[in-house]
Amino acid sequence: MSGTNDVSLTAGLEALRTAFPAEWREPALGVGGVAAWESENSARLPEPYRTFIAEVSNGSSLGPPEDGGLLPLGWLPPGWPARGDRIPGAVFPLDHAWHWEDDSDSTPDFNQRIADVYNHGSIVLGTDDELSYWLLVLTGSQRGKIWFVADVGASPYPGPEAISFLEWVQRWQTGVGWWD
Repeated sequence: MSGTNDVSLTAGLEALRTAFPAEWREPALGVGGVAAWESENSARLPEPYRTFIAEVSNGSSLGPPEDGGLLPLGWLPPGWPARGDRIPGAVFPLDHAWHWEDDSDSTPDFNQRIADVYNHGSIVLGTDDELSYWLLVLTGSQRGKIWFVADVGASPYPGPEAISFLEWVQRWQTGVGWWD
């Protein structure tokens, strides 16, 4: 990265440092730790999240997920639905909201598609109530965007267009537009 991208990344990391005070941060993974996770999972983390967990903090008990904070990379919250293997490098299957509770399909493909939403192409950032989860999408058309997945469906946050990790943290920190 160079020029504008460097300035943008630096400004974004400073905003994230401010949002997560040092006393609430978990130790950063380091560049090597992030690279190892990416290699193991065949996925590259989007910026500024990637640099944030490498250099600033790999999770925090304080954070946008009001219930438990920001999870460390690769962790799953208690109550995570066991819907098969997580494959962060697989393509995230959605590009628009899908409310499966309104869908009458009950075929095996339907159930597999739900499992894929939970497990493909994302990392879990945290939970708000152990039925609702915040995902950062790593692959596909929604790469770098925040999605909200619950027992009834999945949607880009805040919808209909998803925002980035940095914007998500800023909305939480200021309270402006958090649940608009």
